[in-house]
Amino acid sequence: MKKHLYFYIAMIALFIGYNQFFQVQDEKTNALINIVFASFLFLYIGYVAFVILKKMKNARKN
Repeated sequence: MKKHLYFYIAMIALFIGYNQFFQVQDEKTNALINIVFASFLFLYIGYVAFVILKKMKNARKN
């Protein structure tokens, strides 16, 4: 589970780093990149929550 957390922290750091230093000059393209990146972050945290719930359910059965 730690590797999921470390990967998520790294993705957040990349997101912040992109927005601070590497933004695209075109406003629409930059907005699209931010939307896709943020969507992927939310999707990944949902996946992590699903994995945790699945582990909890399997632990309760045993």
